[in-house]
Formats: sequence, structure tokens, C-alpha cells
Amino acid sequence: MIRKNVLMIGLEPTNLDFSAFPGLDAEKVLAGIQGQQEHLRGLGYDMDVCLTDTGETAEAVATDALKQKHYDCVVIGAGVRLPPAYFLLFERLINVVHAHAPDARIAFNTKPTDNAEAVQRWI
Repeated sequence: MIRKNVLMIGLEPTNLDFSAFPGLDAEKVLAGIQGQQEHLRGLGYDMDVCLTDTGETAEAVATDALKQKHYDCVVIGAGVRLPPAYFLLFERLINVVHAHAPDARIAFNTKPTDNAEAVQRWI
């Protein structure tokens, strides 16, 4: 079986304002991401992680990650998508994915521990 490549794009957890995410902190987010990498690997996927800042270099960092290999699915994290303060960043990252991985499915997680479900909805 050919393994599918997944890229998860999210904010570096130390950059997040966790007031919008009760019960989470940077340590829990990183643990969730790592657990999802292992879980997806067990399901036959390879997941790379691209963590960005809140805007200055986010597009360049995501572009560099997308140029590394062909991705079958790109997951955009809830930390980028949900807080209104990051709406424009979210929009810019969607366009980066569209430009550099036009064949990839785009999925959205709702927390650091449901990337697998997001991926499996699309591939």
C-alpha cells in the first residue's frame, strides 16, 4: 500500500492565546500533535507538521513545507482557524495551500487530537 502524505499546518503553540481554548496549553497541544502523528502512521499515513508564527513568516514557512513533497491532504489547525484575530492569516494560508498543493484535499481539525478524523474524511 502506498502511504499518503499529510501536512498539518498550525500555529506554534507558544504563540497561542489559550483563552479561546479552555483546558489547553502549549504542552497539551504538542502532545496531541505528536500523538496524532503516531496514530496516523499506524493508519498508513505519514504526517509532517508545519508550525508557524502568527503572521510575519507564516506564509513563507508554509510554502517551504509544501514544497518539500507532494501532500495528499493538508490539515489546517483550529488554532489558526477559530480565533477571529487570525482570520486573515487563515485566509492567506488557505491560498498558500491552494497555490502550492492544488491537488491536496484540505481538512480542518477541531482540536490537536482529531487530525486523523479530519484526514479520513477526505482520503
